[in-house]
Amino acid sequence: MNLNKKKELAKRTFGVGEKRIVFIESRLEDIKEAITKQDMRDLREDGAILVTNVAGRRRKITKRSRSPGNIRKKVNKRKKEYVTITRKLRKHLRGEKEQGNLSKEESDDLRKKVRNRIFKSKAQLKEHLRGIKK
Repeated sequence: MNLNKKKELAKRTFGVGEKRIVFIESRLEDIKEAITKQDMRDLREDGAILVTNVAGRRRKITKRSRSPGNIRKKVNKRKKEYVTITRKLRKHLRGEKEQGNLSKEESDDLRKKVRNRIFKSKAQLKEHLRGIKK
């Protein structure tokens, strides 16, 4: 006996998937005669149709940590700060080198230190340069 249309009707009536609908074997004649959604509801109340629980593993719902702001915004901000300070420090080093206060090797070494964020500000770089000159 083909009950595909009845399963389809039950699916639409209860708003669940076809796999969750189970027809009781002993009540198949009653189910076969059901033609409306109300008939399906009545059969469910009588116990001729069962709707099973969702099978399978449920995805664990975790609370997202409410960190302030968007991570992309943070990365962009860090990058902007890095670019600004690096340009400022490199420009200062170039000026010092042109004045003859720094050799090529010292300049290259300091540029590497600037790239590695050893100096947080221009004042810190100047203080380091004063230490080198002494």
